[in-house]
Amino acid sequence: MKASQEFFQQFMLLYRSFEHHLNDVLGNYGLYRAQWSILHYLANNGSATLVELAQYLRVEKPTITRTISRLENIGYLSHIPGKDRREKRIEMSETGYILYAEVRIAVDALEEDILSGVSEEQQQQTTRIMKGIRHQLTSKEHTNEQK
Repeated sequence: MKASQEFFQQFMLLYRSFEHHLNDVLGNYGLYRAQWSILHYLANNGSATLVELAQYLRVEKPTITRTISRLENIGYLSHIPGKDRREKRIEMSETGYILYAEVRIAVDALEEDILSGVSEEQQQQTTRIMKGIRHQLTSKEHTNEQK
């Protein structure tokens, strides 16, 4: 098997396994990975539009809209006025921030457990590699969208 094939095979197996464990932790809080990804983005970036969230997560706007609606209905998100009426800007509510802080502790524990035995230097190197690959993928997507 070529190195690139093995790399992506291992990546997919890692991703599936991590997502399974993450969903187990998130399930204790009534959340799923997609919801957690939105909360994480908003906690680290402040407010966002639906388009910004869809682009960041690389999903279609209707998918984001459904997930946002669920999070709004349970009180974790709220709307804020945008530049114009058509712009739907979202931020975390106070309840959302409280939940995020609680879940963050549990997710941190999971991640630290998974990475035990992997040095910080190895983690940083792998992170740089993944960011580079993601940049290449998004550059290709952007080029294909322009065609």
